[in-house]
Amino acid sequence: MATPNRGTETEALLTPAEVAAMFRVDPKTVTRWAKAGKLSSIRTLGGHRRYREDEVRALLTGQVPMQRTSPEDEASSEE
Repeated sequence: MATPNRGTETEALLTPAEVAAMFRVDPKTVTRWAKAGKLSSIRTLGGHRRYREDEVRALLTGQVPMQRTSPEDEASSEE
């Protein structure tokens, strides 16, 4: 009987300190980015944040927009 292919690929995850070192910012800044929705995070069973390496590297190279602005935000900044 074949078993479902669940979780066989291990996804590289980074700690806040590792992400902070890549961007040369404080680890608290990385946590703020996650809270603001600029970077998605995964919570460990112990409640610690981990970040997908692929997403972090894409953000670092500018392939993913860091600040997602809505049309309302742009309109209010013009006034």
